[in-house]
Amino acid sequence: MDRLVSQGHLEWWANQSTCLEMYDIDITVSVDAVGQWRATGRHANALDTTQREGWDFLMEIDPHFSIAFPGEDRGGIAVRVVEAEDGTLTLTEVAEQDRHASRTPC
Repeated sequence: MDRLVSQGHLEWWANQSTCLEMYDIDITVSVDAVGQWRATGRHANALDTTQREGWDFLMEIDPHFSIAFPGEDRGGIAVRVVEAEDGTLTLTEVAEQDRHASRTPC
């Protein structure tokens, strides 16, 4: 199994040209023998009250983000994010068309 421990940021895009928010995360990505991609992470810095409200709002609207790694201008991997009560983030790769299927176009 291949494994990468890195930092990155989650980007929440309203449409192809409008990124509403970015959140820095510490992430561990692993790929198993059949190519299945899995990732867990945490916010790199504790969210203040305003950031937490924004995060919770976006997660309620649609928990699909793009993830960008250092050196990338824009996130290239669409992921669905689930946050556990302890703050652990589980990221699951999704197809780009599935990511936008639940959003109303702006």
